[in-house]
Amino acid sequence: MKTLRLLIATPAAVVMDRSDVVSIRADDSSGAFGILPGHCEFMTALAVSVLSFHDQKGHTSHVAVRGGVLNVRDGFLVEVATREAVVDDDLVRLHGSVLNQMAKDADREAEARTHTLGLQLRVMRQLDRYLRGERPRGLPFGQAGGGAGDAQ
Repeated sequence: MKTLRLLIATPAAVVMDRSDVVSIRADDSSGAFGILPGHCEFMTALAVSVLSFHDQKGHTSHVAVRGGVLNVRDGFLVEVATREAVVDDDLVRLHGSVLNQMAKDADREAEARTHTLGLQLRVMRQLDRYLRGERPRGLPFGQAGGGAGDAQ
């Protein structure tokens, strides 16, 4: 029986490297999909979800992934690069606690990126006003503020 090699890695570690996998089920933005030995070359962005797989002995295992990229190469190598992965045979536990926490963490990171982008845009606008010779809002030139242009 032909098998898949499943390699799951985070930035910190290789979480799983199994060569006895006969089928994989995962989720991307379009929904659930399956992979069997001999699958065509394939790459997709994973959602925060549970990747499930069956081994040669018929045992089912699960890995919660915090998004990432899944790549199928040569029909038999499935590589997953993800920010975080948690392996557990208890699907209920993965869905109940781990996935919820991963989704919350992803939402907080998205909010932080949005906030950082807003700060960067404000700095760029302020620099643009300065370069055009407009007075900055706040302290007028010449008043204490610690800026290099404050010297008289």
